[in-house]
Amino acid sequence: MLNVAILGASESPDRIASQAQQLLADNHHRIFPVTPKGDHIGGLPAFRSLLDIPEPLDVVTVYIGAARLPDVVDDILAAKPARVIFNPGTESPSIAARLQQAGIATEEACTLVLLRTGQFES
Repeated sequence: MLNVAILGASESPDRIASQAQQLLADNHHRIFPVTPKGDHIGGLPAFRSLLDIPEPLDVVTVYIGAARLPDVVDDILAAKPARVIFNPGTESPSIAARLQQAGIATEEACTLVLLRTGQFES
């Protein structure tokens, strides 16, 4: 079981972030939804920032656009997750390079695919 923050979590079942949250739960991971909207996402307490999460993070899976990443990169660096997954449409080579320089592994992949193919924890 990994501690996973969903950056850009959504209550809307049509959103990929919501589908990822459900699949992460189905795979018994501990989930920390991060969104400036709402206090709960999918029945879990939502956090307004990665810095508000009281647990160490193994993975941050990104569901916000690359244009918004500069606003949260310092929070990601401060949270020091072991890995950051840039889901399709969120890729940012410059942010990834910054994270890698800080010793944080990055990957451009779809969290749903990683979970469904057994590659999420590898």
